[in-house]
Amino acid sequence: MYFPFLDEAGEFKQSVLQQLRQPLESGVAMITRARQHLQLPARFQLVLATNPCPCGGAWRKGSDCSCSSLALRRYQSKLHGPLIDRVDIQVIVSPVSRAAFGDARGESSAQVLERVLAARGAQRERWAEHGWRTNAEVPGHVLRRQPWRLPSRVTGEIDRAHDEGRLTLRGYDRTLRLAWSAADLRGHTTPTVDDVGFAFTMRSGGAAA
Repeated sequence: MYFPFLDEAGEFKQSVLQQLRQPLESGVAMITRARQHLQLPARFQLVLATNPCPCGGAWRKGSDCSCSSLALRRYQSKLHGPLIDRVDIQVIVSPVSRAAFGDARGESSAQVLERVLAARGAQRERWAEHGWRTNAEVPGHVLRRQPWRLPSRVTGEIDRAHDEGRLTLRGYDRTLRLAWSAADLRGHTTPTVDDVGFAFTMRSGGAAA
């Protein structure tokens, strides 16, 4: 598994970023040259980071953004639409306050590793007979059908978001996968309302770090 990190993603050409859509969806890269077609494995976890605007001043308190409205629209349009719909976790990172400099709260790396290994083990066991190793590999329609379909009382929030056009079918399926992963990390047999809500928050960029 590869973890390409595109820093300052908003500075990349839109044509380059859009080329990521197909391998993100299918896990393969197609190369066509002189009537020859080559298919290569391309399963990876993409990490994108970008400022909210070209100058980096937007979204600060007392914003001193110097970008024109046209420049801002062009910049932000690069990470919208079909590409961002394929990004499962979207987090707005706020500036760290001085008060948080010495804050040592949180799990240790060893504790996180233990939970991740347990979650991966649960996923391998769950999907072994189907040939999948992780929740990310499971087709969306599988999670929407029995025996894996979650009750409506659990999926109510994302059901409404889909019905209201705030969540595409692709986004719905990816939120379900994320909810199963959240449940695994929390030691739950199946996702709860909180797991689905957490997944939707992470999916919609509502979680701040």
